[in-house]
Amino acid sequence: MRRTSNRTEPRLLAVVGGLLGALVASGCAAMPDSGGITRVELSQGSADKDLQARVYPVAPARGAKPRELLNGFLDAVTADEGYDTARKYLTESAAATWNPDAGTKVLSATGIPVGQDVTDADTTASLQVSGQLVAGVDERHSYARVAGQNNDSSDFTFVRQKDGEWRIDRLAPGVIMNETNFRNSFRQVERFFYTAPDPSSVVSGSAGQEVLLADPVYLRRRIDPLTSAVRALVDGPSVWLSPVVRTAFPAGTTVDKVSIDDNRVAHVQLGKADTGEPMACRRMATQLFYTVADQGKGQITRLELKGPHGSCTAARGDSPSTGPGALAGSTTATQYYQRADGALVATDEVRPGDPVRGVLGKPQSNTKPPLGAFAVSRTGSQAAAISEDGHQVWSVPLSDSAVAMGEPVLTSPAKGGDKEDGFASPTWDGRGDLWVVDRNKQAPRVVMVRGAKSYTVPVEGLTGQTVQALKISSDGVRVAVVARTPGSAVRSLWFGLVVHDGTPQAPTVKITALHRAAPTLTDVASVSWAETDQLLVLGKEADRTQQLYFISTDGSQSTETQLQSAESMLTVSASESRGDSLTQTPPVLAMGEVKQTDGKPSEIKAFRLVNNQWRETSLIDKPRSFFYAG
Repeated sequence: MRRTSNRTEPRLLAVVGGLLGALVASGCAAMPDSGGITRVELSQGSADKDLQARVYPVAPARGAKPRELLNGFLDAVTADEGYDTARKYLTESAAATWNPDAGTKVLSATGIPVGQDVTDADTTASLQVSGQLVAGVDERHSYARVAGQNNDSSDFTFVRQKDGEWRIDRLAPGVIMNETNFRNSFRQVERFFYTAPDPSSVVSGSAGQEVLLADPVYLRRRIDPLTSAVRALVDGPSVWLSPVVRTAFPAGTTVDKVSIDDNRVAHVQLGKADTGEPMACRRMATQLFYTVADQGKGQITRLELKGPHGSCTAARGDSPSTGPGALAGSTTATQYYQRADGALVATDEVRPGDPVRGVLGKPQSNTKPPLGAFAVSRTGSQAAAISEDGHQVWSVPLSDSAVAMGEPVLTSPAKGGDKEDGFASPTWDGRGDLWVVDRNKQAPRVVMVRGAKSYTVPVEGLTGQTVQALKISSDGVRVAVVARTPGSAVRSLWFGLVVHDGTPQAPTVKITALHRAAPTLTDVASVSWAETDQLLVLGKEADRTQQLYFISTDGSQSTETQLQSAESMLTVSASESRGDSLTQTPPVLAMGEVKQTDGKPSEIKAFRLVNNQWRETSLIDKPRSFFYAG
């Protein structure tokens, strides 16, 4: 990338340029630049899927003028040795008050407008760093993508000191980086918090079960990453997620030491935390284990927590009922498809499958009205079915005792024959609640079905838009919403929180705190939870072909997964079920349109994404849908 002053960024472009061979051979290089020398080192670890450059800070050159100082300062804040060298570009008073941890502005490119240089008579100067703001990281390390075109500028004031050297005297708190430097300097880290209790739920089975929920943040990639992750966990959840989660760490808890020994055991020493009470200690240790284990890429087997008054340990198998994704369902991730005759079939990767038990496993040729969309509960014991005309919704047990469809749990007055009207997008959370979108144009709504009763769910923050589809996470407190403005073809993606209140006799629920995800997408065809913190999206950007995107709940897009072309795909389905972080990820399922070369009509076929390749799946009869539970 280049600044508007035509100065080449000494970062990844420099590393992969003409000196790449020398860098690989020697491991580091010194690169001349108008802002001084910046030393970079190529990361050769297998854990780094993307090319990463380790950046070493360089102090300001003697006699450097404001423009050169500002270039050097912008380089120094990206360095992997902390901010001590960056402070050398500041006056003594500015260095004492500047807070680099106040947040990070991410610009598409950082530009310093070309202007007249200072003269020997000048004692003060001002410069701006400007660019398109694409994202930001707040003081609590939470990432937020910015939608639209947003011009941003930051002012820097310089003074000439008594020794004749120029230094930055005034600057905004936080740091500024371009996208390339941000990806090189920061990485996403998952902290884990317990889901808050639902006061309206009857405490039985999975309905009242608390589970750990991922709360992603962005931390410096190579500046004491383990300790930074633990401190970010102890500091508490993000502002967005805080209404629906709880933490076991009391206010004022401090982090004294974090380390990992040769036996892959993590050791955490806390201050001002009551580790003497066994249950409280284990709850803290469990949060710490999953947070630290994520940093170790699954290589950490156990965590030992010590505090002023005691110690305890945590491992992956200690509390399987509260681990991330515990409500996602069977770790075998059963796959389902609807045959051409309407029967619902359960299958896997080695057999064509067997019809489910009960009436939904029978051919639906005599069913009136015929059935359309299906969704199977996370436990595999219940299924939702929507009539093909979108007027009715049934919730049917998958058991031999279910010999008839029974009465519908929902009915919509939507007009028949309109594919954009009526019920759609059935989805189950891991607590047994069914969620459905009613696209009735006269009275659109989102509905939650709990037992035999239904509840209309207000959706806060979608001014002028209506919900077209949604997908609830297994934990039941986060939801992906696809919305559209009437009269527009653009379908946008949002993440929201599900907040329960009331009592078991009079429950209330709402979707709130919506924030836009992947604002560059101009259409969203299908969504599915692929991890407990990540959504699989079938969509497209303007003037581009349709692709698969993995999008985190903070709205950031994964750069570690190769984008897979999915131009002919109509729907996709993934599974949150893991059981263990080392378990192989279940394949993505899809329904796709296959064009015939002999002029015959296109066919709709089922596919699995295996080793990043779409493979047609041999199923009994011509399937109408192909999906996982949820």
